[in-house]
Amino acid sequence: MVRLLGFLFLGLALLGVFLPLLPTTPFVLVAAACFAQSSERMHRWILANRTFGPMVRDWEDKRCVSCRVKAIAITSMLLVGGLSIFVMLDNFWWRVAGVMLVLAGSVTVSLLQTCKKRPAE
Repeated sequence: MVRLLGFLFLGLALLGVFLPLLPTTPFVLVAAACFAQSSERMHRWILANRTFGPMVRDWEDKRCVSCRVKAIAITSMLLVGGLSIFVMLDNFWWRVAGVMLVLAGSVTVSLLQTCKKRPAE
């Protein structure tokens, strides 16, 4: 069951790459947690992924996400989400709902702890 949830959250994360109102970062982290408990192969795959691996490793090792990940997530939600809301929706209440979703996603990402920069060696 946990593995199935991992695939569900990974699917939501992948949708979030293309759908501006759906945040990617939290879903990737939840998917990785599910795979860590249920599928060593999928957990290794997500850790080795060029896009998601560094973020997941930071989260698993230090319970933080990089400033870059936060900036990309919040900027894309605000820009693409905002554009979608005000171009695609003509009903005031749908716009309000869209703004609330974008804000909820932005707040969720912003509340994640930011990784401290490593000192130069």
